[in-house]
Amino acid sequence: MSDHINIKGLRVVTRVGVPDEERARPQTVKVNAAITLAKSFKGFKDQLENTIDYFAVSEALRNTAAEGERKLIETLAEDLAAVVIGFSGVCTVTLEVEKFILADCDAVSIEITRAKEPN
Repeated sequence: MSDHINIKGLRVVTRVGVPDEERARPQTVKVNAAITLAKSFKGFKDQLENTIDYFAVSEALRNTAAEGERKLIETLAEDLAAVVIGFSGVCTVTLEVEKFILADCDAVSIEITRAKEPN
């Protein structure tokens, strides 16, 4: 399927970083998620139950990011992708996490794509 819902620039608060001092305080990272649906938009008939509730996805991403702490944004991305894949109707997710850590660049980011396991 090629129909996507994109969540761009979602700011989430988390504790992430290799040094203990970096994880001592919450920091904001940005998440971009391209969610591929298991079915096309055609025939949705303007009904929310036929699609993915992107507000619910964004809240799940925020809640997951806020839980615990991680050393790597790669680990954070895996945790976030697993949450999105858990939503009914999601086929795949491509997720980018941007961290604002280096003084001489806009952001450092990683990107992963994960697919729902077949039953």
